[in-house]
Amino acid sequence: MDIAVLFGTFILLVVLTVPIGYAIGMATLVTLVFFSNTPVALITQNAITGVDSFPLMAIPFFMLAGNLMSSGGVARRIVNFCDTLLGWITGGLGIVTTLACMIFAAISGSAVATTSAIGGFMIPEMTKRGYDKAFSASLAGAAGTIGVIIPPSIPFVIYAVVVGESISDLFIAGVLPGILMGIALMVVCVIVSKKEGYQKASKMPSLKDVWHSFTDAFWALLTPVIILGGIYSGIFTPTESAVVAVVYCVIVSVFVYHEFNLKDVYASLYDSVNVNGMTTFMVGFSMAFAAYLTMERIPDRIAEAILSLTDSKILLLLLINLLLLGVGCLIDNIPATIILAPILLPIVEQFGMDPITFGIMLTMNLAIGFVTPPYGIDLFVASAISKEPMSRMIKPTLRFILALLVVLMLVTFCEPLTMGVLNLVKGA
Repeated sequence: MDIAVLFGTFILLVVLTVPIGYAIGMATLVTLVFFSNTPVALITQNAITGVDSFPLMAIPFFMLAGNLMSSGGVARRIVNFCDTLLGWITGGLGIVTTLACMIFAAISGSAVATTSAIGGFMIPEMTKRGYDKAFSASLAGAAGTIGVIIPPSIPFVIYAVVVGESISDLFIAGVLPGILMGIALMVVCVIVSKKEGYQKASKMPSLKDVWHSFTDAFWALLTPVIILGGIYSGIFTPTESAVVAVVYCVIVSVFVYHEFNLKDVYASLYDSVNVNGMTTFMVGFSMAFAAYLTMERIPDRIAEAILSLTDSKILLLLLINLLLLGVGCLIDNIPATIILAPILLPIVEQFGMDPITFGIMLTMNLAIGFVTPPYGIDLFVASAISKEPMSRMIKPTLRFILALLVVLMLVTFCEPLTMGVLNLVKGA
């Protein structure tokens, strides 16, 4: 009964458009008052201690780094380099958009920041070159999902803190799935571009053109190398790398590209503080929610109920994927990760899935929710940039969702795509 009240209250509040953070806290409060002898102080204690975490400090700094990159000329130079390199082939601008999102993902750790930064440049450019506006906007939204898979990833940080896994291991394991997502979207771009006859962005570049665009973008392209190289080499932690990213972005934007002013700094800080405030609020109450789940053994009880339905690993993983895809359509990935990870992890572990692989699988499912209504935050951002109604974006988005689902199935049932890379790096 307590499980039904806990999740029923939460779902009801979400349907009534109560903000997620409040919905989580109120659902926990109602269940504590009526179904538990635990003091309600559990909520405040865990909400405060839950956000008192050094790894969580990486989140605002990665947010700030992404915002600084967007306004400091870094994102534009990444796009220009990708355009010079690949814009001349069929579907070139679509491939450029995807590749630029992949590179920017290795800086921001955020799907929304990636969609906003790259989509702001590429959607108007693709439209100007004859691409359908709905297709262009849908691609920017879909490619933005890579922002939470290719490291550094804010949801990976959240997952690692919740289940007690290594952030660095998740970052390493997320590289190949993120690349595969990008390749899948590029394949769709080429197929659609051939079918629709979209023109190429430019002629084949000379080596001089490629070198010129590379040198112009060199300091921007060096950013993910510094961030990820520092983490993987052990020079600094993921949290420290986020701070390094912010400092490096400021130095490059101000002293190298000379495209930064106090107004840009204020706007970046304001947006980062605003988003981080909402995120921290959700994380705090989600930690209290998770603490109650653990105390009442709710994850174990749910696991027992699910395992009683089937002993087939394939069927179980398919059911979990369907559940996560459904949740991703309705709820932001951060509270969904905090709520569902402790519940579902014990289930998949009984079937031999590693917690690192499950973290990638869970995040990919919820990331696909960024481009599936009614939540679909990436679609809303792309729609706002393009001024294209959501109704026209649904059909082209389905093609990209199908491509992402193929990669999701590979990650789910082919563990070497995640653990193989991790073991290779650790054994080196």
